[in-house]
Amino acid sequence: MALDQAGQYPIPEHVYIHVPFCSRRCSYCDFSIAVRRVVPVARYIDAIQAELVTRGLAAARGPIRSLYLGGGTPSKVGLGIGDITKLISTTSGIEVDALGEVTVEANPEDISEDVVRAWRTAGVNRVSLGVQSFDGEVLEWMHRTHSAEQASTAVEILVGEGIGRISVDLIFALPESIKRDWSRDLEMAAELGVGHVSLYGLTVESHTPLGRWTARGSVLSTPEERYETEFLEADRRLREAGFVHYEVSNYARPGEEAVHNSAYWRGVPYLGLGPSAHGFDGSRRRWNARDYARWLALVEGGVDPLEGGELIGPAEQSAERIYLGLRTTEGLEATDAEFDRAGRWLEAGWAERKGSRLVLTATGWMRLDALAADLLNLS
Repeated sequence: MALDQAGQYPIPEHVYIHVPFCSRRCSYCDFSIAVRRVVPVARYIDAIQAELVTRGLAAARGPIRSLYLGGGTPSKVGLGIGDITKLISTTSGIEVDALGEVTVEANPEDISEDVVRAWRTAGVNRVSLGVQSFDGEVLEWMHRTHSAEQASTAVEILVGEGIGRISVDLIFALPESIKRDWSRDLEMAAELGVGHVSLYGLTVESHTPLGRWTARGSVLSTPEERYETEFLEADRRLREAGFVHYEVSNYARPGEEAVHNSAYWRGVPYLGLGPSAHGFDGSRRRWNARDYARWLALVEGGVDPLEGGELIGPAEQSAERIYLGLRTTEGLEATDAEFDRAGRWLEAGWAERKGSRLVLTATGWMRLDALAADLLNLS
């Protein structure tokens, strides 16, 4: 990325800010979070500004196409009552009405009319709700702090206050002992009337409560067969409800696709700010210090919080071209040799040929890593 005339680096069109604060850690969570009873909102926003200065990042020269506040739980930190305006303007350097898609991740219990009005004033036009399930016992097992009823109420408030672009997250492939009714959760998600649904298969990470439960045998891992069964059921039910399965984990009604996440899948530059945040400038990927206290100490001391990075050379570009292409419905612009190699995928129903593009089906997406590796071994 080239310096501008002022010796600054321009901010990319897509920006992610990691807001790490949570009131408790969910049973499955391995994200970079900081559990705080009282959140230091002002200090955190000042630290984001300090990171911009430390890294030599100039204010944006034109409209930002997407800004995503993720976490953690951005809705828990008091950003709803005014600080979010400061955070957005600090990052963008432009008027909020010039922003494109502005998404805030939120928990259902944090949604109120006053909070949503403040978000709207600040420029927020999309909310991603961490619903995960509509079953109270399942939510308790997950260590979630909301009820099923609060999820529905949150959607009603968001729509009533003018935020029509809403996404809900659901987690599938829970342990059999939980007795979760996946079909009911899918039905309720479709009936909410939202435009976007993201699905995530449960992953057991060793440093989480779930990882410890699994290690001592009190929870058994989910069989791969049930993982696939639930994924394919979701694909069928959500398609029947009018959603398009446009990326491995994401469904949207026409026109409701996530602008920000789609930037990742297209391989365009994006900026990551905050602890553990990743960024990409078109040739090099970088990631920040994961621990909040360490990130804070570095940026307040005027030091770039860089923890690691990698140059995306020809080999990496080839791998990402294949993997990113195969994970969306746009598919991979494939060579003749790649189509030849994929012949058995077509026969098995894992992929389809659409002109010059190779597009995976839902059953193919279940094998994405293996299929991408197969094509990569061709080169």
